[in-house]
Parts: sequence; C-alpha cells; structure tokens
Amino acid sequence: MSTNPQALPADAGTRKFRIKEVLQKLGALISLVVLSGILTYLSPYFLTMDNIMNIARQSAINSLIAIGMLLTILTAGIDLSVGSVVALSTCVMGILVVKMGMSPILGIIACLGIGALVGCVNGLTLTKMSLPHPFISTLGTMNVARGLALILTAASPISNFPWSIQYLGAAFWGPIPVSFVLVLIVYGLFHVFLNYTTVGRYIYAVGGNPEATRLSGINIDKVLIIVYSISGFMAALGGLVLVGRVNAAFPLAGLGYEFDAIAAAIIGGASFLGGEGTVWGTLIGAMIMAVLRNGLNLLSVSAEMQTVAIGIVIILAVYIDVLRHKAAKKAK
Repeated sequence: MSTNPQALPADAGTRKFRIKEVLQKLGALISLVVLSGILTYLSPYFLTMDNIMNIARQSAINSLIAIGMLLTILTAGIDLSVGSVVALSTCVMGILVVKMGMSPILGIIACLGIGALVGCVNGLTLTKMSLPHPFISTLGTMNVARGLALILTAASPISNFPWSIQYLGAAFWGPIPVSFVLVLIVYGLFHVFLNYTTVGRYIYAVGGNPEATRLSGINIDKVLIIVYSISGFMAALGGLVLVGRVNAAFPLAGLGYEFDAIAAAIIGGASFLGGEGTVWGTLIGAMIMAVLRNGLNLLSVSAEMQTVAIGIVIILAVYIDVLRHKAAKKAK
C-alpha cells in the first residue's frame, strides 16, 4: 500500500491549525481551570462550597461593569469613567433615598439613569465634538463624575439603605448569591443582543472595519452613543450591587474598577483593535480576576503584592492579544 509523502505534512499542518484555533477559543477557560487547580493544591480552603459562592459574589460587580466595557472595546474604544460612574450614581441614589426619604424604586431608577446619562455624554462628546479617541472623552467624564460625587456628598459616605436596595448585593437564594444570578441573566441577555440583533452586529462591524461600516450606510455615531450609554448603565448596575454588599455609598467608590473591567474583557479574548470578543469569554475573564484575588487572599499574600500580581496579569493579557494579532497577520 503506497503512502502519499505530501499528505503527512499537510495533515500535521491542519492539526496544528486546529490546536491553535482551540487554544484561541478556549484559552481563557483553560487558564481558569489551571489557575483553580493550582490554588486547590496550594490551599485546602479554595475548593469548598462556601469559597466558590464567595468567589461568585466577589466577581459580580466586575462582571457587570466588564460586559459594558466589552461593548466599548468591540468598537475599538474604551471607557475610563466606569469607576466614577459607580460612585456618582450610587451617591445620588443615597441622597435621594436616605437623606431625602424618596422611594427606593425611584432611587434605583435615578441610579441607573445617572449611569446611562454619563455614558450618553461620553458617546456625544466622542462623536459630536469629534474628539480623537474615547480615552480623552471618558478621561474627562471620569474626573467630572468623581468630582460631582465628592461635591454632592461633601466627601462623606451615605449608609443605612433599605433592604430593597441592598437585596441585589446582599441576598442569597439558598447558597447562591442573588448578585451572581443577576450576572448570569444579564450575560444571557447580552449574548442574545450581540449575536442576534442588528445593533449587536453593527457593534462588531464598527470595531472590525469602521470604513466599510460607514460606506454601508450604518450610522456609526448612533451606535457609539448606544454603546457608551450601555456601558454607563452597567457601571451603575454594578454600583447598585456594591451598595448592597457594603450598605453604603461613598464618593471614592469604584477606584480602579475600570482597569479590572478592561482586564476581564481582554483576558476573555477581546481585542483593543476592536471587532473581537465574546460575552462568555468576558465572564470567564472576570472569574479569573476574582479567583486570582481570592486565591492570593487565602495564601495570605499582602495587598501590595496582590496589586503587583494583577498588574502583571493585565500586561500578559494585552501581550497575548498582540501575539494573537501578529500570528493572524502571518497566517494571511
């Protein structure tokens, strides 16, 4: 029986391509499993039901903010204001509900509305003022929102929220945190939004090839305004969960949250160049961040060293994104 000598190299090349493709698609999930395995070996307390539920609860806030950040990254943008939006939206809610005695429902609506409004302002300044990059517009609103939160509260925290506001961040359904159930529902909705709606496809198109998108008649400015409004709304929703966890709103809340959200999206496979990224990849990225922090706490690593570790993870995630695009260019 004769064998074609050229068939073996071709088959080998196909196998290598498939392995790379699988690693690209499942790389974040494999990383989460490996990290969990290492921490299980290093700490007997890691793989327990209580700790797993604690990780789910800890990941909720970043997961909610990160899905909004994903949308901005899909359009080759970024939203640096999300941490400040967390502070401003929750502080406004605190003033209305705790200090002025308004209905908690109205307070929640105001909280989410403030987030969407700041996001809309981000989108408008980016598109209507023709600013060169969303880094500029969101950096500006980051400082404005933080400053307003400090002014409105006189730099003081607001506490003693009613249970109806604390519920999302503090309640459990059996052993499962309500906040994580909310995350799963939200991610399911965003999966449908990005994959099965016209606007969702436009978001990928704007980031993937903005010039072709413009020539096809799609209103890019409208898409960007929608994207940044959603990002602000999700930051406010994350803030609402935060208030439930700590029973307080404070003007310095959310410091650094933007970096965790960016890291979650990038670790999950999103690209700063736009047009690449998935909803479930972002959730896995947020879980990796939560697992890493939780594991470092169990291992009694200092807060300073945890900050160093998270910084290294962010650098590696961006570097992997760079390598991925270099490999894609070579393949072409």
